[in-house]
Amino acid sequence: MSAAVASASPAAPASTARAAAVALEGLTGRIVEIEAALTNQKPALKLVGLPDTALREAQARVRSAVEHSGFEMPSRHLTVNLSPAAVPKHGSGFDLGIAVAVLGTTGSIEREAVGDAVFLGELGLDGRLRPVPGVLPAVRAAVRAGRSRIVVPAASEAEASLVDGIEVVAVPSLRALAIRYGAPLDPVDVEPVPGPPVRRERRTAADLADVVGHVEAIEALVVAAAGGHHLLMTGPPGAGKTMLATRLPGLLPDLTGDAALDATSIASLAGHGVDRVHARPPWEAPHHTASEASIIGGGSGRIRPGAVTRASGGVLFLDEAPEFSPSVLDSLRQPLESGRVSVHRAAARADFPARFQLVLAANPCPCGQWGSTDGVCTCPASARQRYLGRLSGPLLDRIDIRLHVDRVTKAELRLSRELPRTTTAAARERVLAARDRAARRLAGTPWSINAEVPGVWLRHSDQEPADSARAPLDAALERGLVTLRGHDRVLRLAWTLADLGGLDRPGRAEIGRALTMRSPGA
Repeated sequence: MSAAVASASPAAPASTARAAAVALEGLTGRIVEIEAALTNQKPALKLVGLPDTALREAQARVRSAVEHSGFEMPSRHLTVNLSPAAVPKHGSGFDLGIAVAVLGTTGSIEREAVGDAVFLGELGLDGRLRPVPGVLPAVRAAVRAGRSRIVVPAASEAEASLVDGIEVVAVPSLRALAIRYGAPLDPVDVEPVPGPPVRRERRTAADLADVVGHVEAIEALVVAAAGGHHLLMTGPPGAGKTMLATRLPGLLPDLTGDAALDATSIASLAGHGVDRVHARPPWEAPHHTASEASIIGGGSGRIRPGAVTRASGGVLFLDEAPEFSPSVLDSLRQPLESGRVSVHRAAARADFPARFQLVLAANPCPCGQWGSTDGVCTCPASARQRYLGRLSGPLLDRIDIRLHVDRVTKAELRLSRELPRTTTAAARERVLAARDRAARRLAGTPWSINAEVPGVWLRHSDQEPADSARAPLDAALERGLVTLRGHDRVLRLAWTLADLGGLDRPGRAEIGRALTMRSPGA
């Protein structure tokens, strides 16, 4: 090793060197400058700059990787500073940048060649590079910061290449990278460390044509998809609530632009392998025992995205909704309004997108038979009230469509064999046409679908329906049957019905139908 080091090191090594990495805060990131300096103190490696536990352990990983790559660690005291120091740094993705800065202090690599490159990757003890979560959002942050090159592990090349405007350099090991930056060493073939399994987009063969009966429920799905509205389905077990909910993503249009990149970045941040941009809306269906942190996001160390973020751009389905913890259900209220979620910890904060469609499914009572046409409920009235009372009023006020789904009868089954059924393809065409109409109407605004439009815009004289058309809604508000939030949500729903009907503005029929769809007895 000594001969190799002697040939790799110049006569007058520099005592300071710099490299760059990315610190992620949710889906956003900032460039972190890694400074390494040699001083005349007792030989050691000191890491400063608010690293977490995993990052502090980089000292051991970097030392072993450097020595296994054909170099020797400096024989002087080495201080590595991660700047800005006040920004929390998490995880092992800084390993590669630290190693580059260390090699720069000894002159083992050409410091000028590093330039404005950004380095991402975890080092193995043998010097091989391991992929880390969040490569895609880190690359996007590097582009926004004006960097021209990013170095990633070989397993992350496909993911990093999804972002335009930056050169991606993929290397299997620290030795290979050092050779690229001027170290006079012989190449050594190594087996690249594989990345995590790629999470394929959810593509299901489930079609609306498979649904027997439920004409009203299918139309409610179409309306929900067209306007991005939240939906609650109640009914006895076996009525088909879950079957209907699983068909909603098939009605939604493909994700494009930043929305598609955000969905893919979220998958990357969650630790899934990524090799292409995700175009289909995601689907998340957590179990009712899920904790608040798993739904909203969090964690004791690195802040991880929750189900509301993983469902952003798609559907969050809560089956057996009253069985969820009331605190979990109420934690959904803020992201339902803002479309974002902010997770705070003592030393860190992360902001995530959370613009999802919420679909709730619930039995009408603990035994599930209340209101069914072919069953007998054995629950006392207090038990029924307590059961559905777990869905709080403020949460229900944010649900646009409330639908009762009953079991299919023998007569409906017989009739379904004679009548043509709605297919997902046909329903999706209606959804796309309605969304296109809404997008043209909302051109020049920050919104593209009706569910996003704020009430102050809906109530403006230029957009508000005529007084005669609005009369049923105003009467419901006057009698306290709807809140002002509910008033605005009925208007949004009425606009979606108008878009589906090809109308320029909702009339009395659309507003009346929207009120009916929002009614708990609908």
